[in-house]
Amino acid sequence: MAGILGACILPSAASSAKWRRPDTPLAANLTANSHNSRNLHGCFASFSSLREHQVHLETDYSTETRIEELKKRVQSTLCTDIYSTRTMTIIDTIQQLGISHQFEDQIELILERNIGITNEEDDLFSTALRFRLFRQGGHTVSTDVFHKFMDMNGRFKESMSKDLRGLLSLHEASYLSTKDEEVLLQAMEFSKEHLQRQMLHLNPSAVRDVGLTLEFPRHRRMVRAEARNHIRAYGEESGRAMDMLELANLDFDLVQSQHKMEIAMLRSWWKELGLAEKLSFARDRPLECFLWTVGLFPDPRFSTCRIEIAKTVAILLVIDDVYDIHGSLEELVLFTNAVKRWEIEAMEDLPEYMKICYMALYNTTNEIGYRVLKEHGKCIISELRKTWVDLCEGFLIESRWYNSRIVPNLEEYVSNGVTTAGTYMALVHAFYLMGNKINKESSALVNSCPKLFTSAGRLLRLWDDLGTAKDEQERGDVASSMQCFMKEAGVASEEEGRLHIRKLIHSAWLDLNGEAFAATSTLPRSIIDVALNLARASQAMYEHGDDERVPGIKQHIQTLLMDPIR
Repeated sequence: MAGILGACILPSAASSAKWRRPDTPLAANLTANSHNSRNLHGCFASFSSLREHQVHLETDYSTETRIEELKKRVQSTLCTDIYSTRTMTIIDTIQQLGISHQFEDQIELILERNIGITNEEDDLFSTALRFRLFRQGGHTVSTDVFHKFMDMNGRFKESMSKDLRGLLSLHEASYLSTKDEEVLLQAMEFSKEHLQRQMLHLNPSAVRDVGLTLEFPRHRRMVRAEARNHIRAYGEESGRAMDMLELANLDFDLVQSQHKMEIAMLRSWWKELGLAEKLSFARDRPLECFLWTVGLFPDPRFSTCRIEIAKTVAILLVIDDVYDIHGSLEELVLFTNAVKRWEIEAMEDLPEYMKICYMALYNTTNEIGYRVLKEHGKCIISELRKTWVDLCEGFLIESRWYNSRIVPNLEEYVSNGVTTAGTYMALVHAFYLMGNKINKESSALVNSCPKLFTSAGRLLRLWDDLGTAKDEQERGDVASSMQCFMKEAGVASEEEGRLHIRKLIHSAWLDLNGEAFAATSTLPRSIIDVALNLARASQAMYEHGDDERVPGIKQHIQTLLMDPIR
């Protein structure tokens, strides 16, 4: 068995084809070498003190003043003609530059006023753009808007195949499809086919843009990483709006400064907690844990969520190592039972190394519960405790599979893996920490592990397995969702196994889209966005392990948390 960030290989696993307990994804995926670990630990330790960042944020009045000036200019442009395609394009650019939090109310008002308005003169680009913006905002919009671009046989007209701008817009819109939306599924294939054909005749810059859209559709990109990439690309466009570009640059660096302050707070907490010093076998990587929370909560206002969820993920990683590489089966049963009891006396029978781990979990969870009670008036300790009980029980199932050399079937493995990935733990904690629309109905739904959470968790589990499979195979610990499928289906080709997992990921996204649209009537938009962001962050964190052309964890930490954009 091996943990996600730095694998400890059990001697018996190297020559065995038995099932191994999956890595815990929510702590990120780095190759298991001490050089990377030391480098990132040094990055974490090098962040300035909390006071230094507070002083920087409090005294940067000129930046804040300039941001307010630019906001007024952009807002004036945004509200000039709210029903025009130009305004929709501005909204799209604002979102892609990562500054939509500056115009949240205005954007929502414009979209609401445009709902239900149709213009038969709108071309494919405009229609697809409006459709995508409405759906991204959680508004109901029918695929019927595309019927005017289809022929009598229900196929997209061939005349649409020459419209490069329209095809790009259609392709991006198609990724907000659910499983039963045939028009969008057809739009995806139609636009993909003709974009690939057009690439043969485009200049290098256009080939780059089309290739990016085909490989990484906007809907599936990690929000903060997309903002940094697009700010650079937008700065090279001839038709760029200088006010928006300057605002995006200033905003990115200001938010990054806020992240550095949050990291300093996390660093202080982690050092005081002392788990890394007391438990030498456990992984010491809170910086990667924080990167996850930047993916989940890109909006600057969710500072508390980023810090508190990073704490839970850091502790989750240590518990994962307890179950994965250190504890005996008998000790793991004791620890699981102690978490179920959730009282100080429960740790009396635990080994010494487990006692500090148990107390770190117990105290941190109770502190989060106290914060929610103080800020939102809700007593939710029992709800938080249940997520950890479920997690530990899932870990115990996997440990028993490992010890009994059992290879579960794919669905059994993935279903349990959604829990042990930390999905429900993170999303339930996030729901209560954000504090939006906490009522009896929404709380009951969140506490029951809704399909929205499960769908996001499947993507987390599958991306983790796909991204770490190469390293696991080299170590001999090869069983994961891919290996479970290969054994179950009698498939010998690893490439075929990878292709199948990629198909499952695509299918899981269609499920997640459907659940996200359905949840708009029962859950606050904020937690729906976090579930979607969990899926997006999963790809950003793990795809490098399956495709070395894309950025890895170290690069994301450098560009998102350390290097200013200007």
